[in-house]
Amino acid sequence: QVQLVESGGGLVQAGGSLRLSCAASGRTFNTYGMGWFRQAPGKEREFVARISRIGSSTYYADSVKGRFTISRANTKNTLNLNLQMNSLKPEDTAVYYCAAYKQGGSYYPPDYWGQGTQVTVSS
Repeated sequence: QVQLVESGGGLVQAGGSLRLSCAASGRTFNTYGMGWFRQAPGKEREFVARISRIGSSTYYADSVKGRFTISRANTKNTLNLNLQMNSLKPEDTAVYYCAAYKQGGSYYPPDYWGQGTQVTVSS
């Protein structure tokens, strides 16, 4: 059974930092790209960042470029995906979702979603 479990969300003041993590298990993810998406209240889910299956390529939404960093660590049976978020702004407030997509295919919609973790940035 594939599971993507996010952690690390919380409440932070503007200008602060948070580090989100996603533990992926249930299959071999070394053929999957991984990504982060977010959804704010009343808005559609949007792309934040993604990373290729071996971590050699990363892509970011313009709104987070230079402030967020995505990384991954593959192990034999699990994968750890991280999102380091610096210089946070109130507009970064959203539920953040971890996602996995088959490398070589479209990253949206992904093949698997996590359950989400809330990030709230106060002004």
